[in-house]
Amino acid sequence: MNQDAAVSPPVQTRNNILHIQGLTKVFGGLRAVSNFEIDLYEHDLVGLIGPNGAGKTTVFNMITGVYVPTEGQILFRNQDITGFEPFEINHLGIARTFQNIRLFPNLTVLDNVRIAYHPHAGYNLIDAFLHNAKYQRLEKELTERTQEFLAVFNLVDRQGEIAKNLPYGEQRRLEIARALAAEPKLLLLDEPAAGMNPSEISELMELIHFIRERFNLTILLIEHQMRVVMGICERITVMDFGEVIASGNPQEIQSNPRVIEAYLGPGAAALSEKFRRKKPL
Repeated sequence: MNQDAAVSPPVQTRNNILHIQGLTKVFGGLRAVSNFEIDLYEHDLVGLIGPNGAGKTTVFNMITGVYVPTEGQILFRNQDITGFEPFEINHLGIARTFQNIRLFPNLTVLDNVRIAYHPHAGYNLIDAFLHNAKYQRLEKELTERTQEFLAVFNLVDRQGEIAKNLPYGEQRRLEIARALAAEPKLLLLDEPAAGMNPSEISELMELIHFIRERFNLTILLIEHQMRVVMGICERITVMDFGEVIASGNPQEIQSNPRVIEAYLGPGAAALSEKFRRKKPL
């Protein structure tokens, strides 16, 4: 053996966070999702895209326990969570946001996030009922922790404001902050850029990158804004009529004929190729 030969460094492997196999959901006679499969690994930032009605949100609803799958299996960190209740899935480390923002609109910014922290409060129902010293001490610590968390999202100066009075972009940021207060390992974002203007979209893209690094998250997002998907996602899975039609990096997805036709209709892929190859005048 040549002892002078270079020794290759060990290959760094990432742990599997989410493994979905054969996931199917049937509503009556409608097959909304059919044999959906995906693998997510630690620190992934993956997009899930497709035309309206492709089944993307149905997939999110099955992952988070809103819907029970008709068939298939969902493994989260090697644990089978298929059919678990939403609160059980959240406690295990999966959090989500929604296409239509779902805050507690008449509560303050502070209270919206404090609610997410309460499972980790450390006191019981009797403590809360008696308002004893333990309850008061832990509530004070919880408030301080929430304020520190809001500062990370530049919302601490808004903590006393009613959530519904915030500008749209800040409401979205608050919803993401509340989801992260549950201390997830996997964050599902359902159309986070919906309704945002170009400036807010730019801030959102920076925020998604920031929270992945800051909280060491794996992120799966549904998004129709191609600027967001192509700008931040490392891999993309495309659905159409409930089925996965393509998976790959952004460059592969942009040039995939099935993806082009799913969005633009039959014949669009050939037309796109024609214009791509056409020499400029």
